[in-house]
Amino acid sequence: MRLCRRERDRGDPPDTGMVDDDRVAAVARLWQAHLRAPFPPSLRGAEIAGIDMVLLDADTAGCVRTWLQHTSQRASESGTRMSIRLGNLDRVLPLLTDPLEVRYYRRLRDLANLICELPS
Repeated sequence: MRLCRRERDRGDPPDTGMVDDDRVAAVARLWQAHLRAPFPPSLRGAEIAGIDMVLLDADTAGCVRTWLQHTSQRASESGTRMSIRLGNLDRVLPLLTDPLEVRYYRRLRDLANLICELPS
């Protein structure tokens, strides 16, 4: 399982529990783009590498939504759940071949990664 990186692990200043406004804005913009994107029809009911694609989308989306609602607090439980989703996204992305599917799940992975790189 891939774990989320913490700011202090990269030698950055100590974590104050506050989330950078620019990073929150980037997550919010990417989230809005994701909400406008249609789910790839070919992945409805599909399982790739043992991972249900609809469930992966829904679980990751739930983590993003929760994180956005609680950005002023530390959300370590949400970060741990997100790191699991990030690992699953890393497993399935190389197996996708359709450009729509790749774009959809890469954006979801980018969201997960942005959140995992923030202090938790």
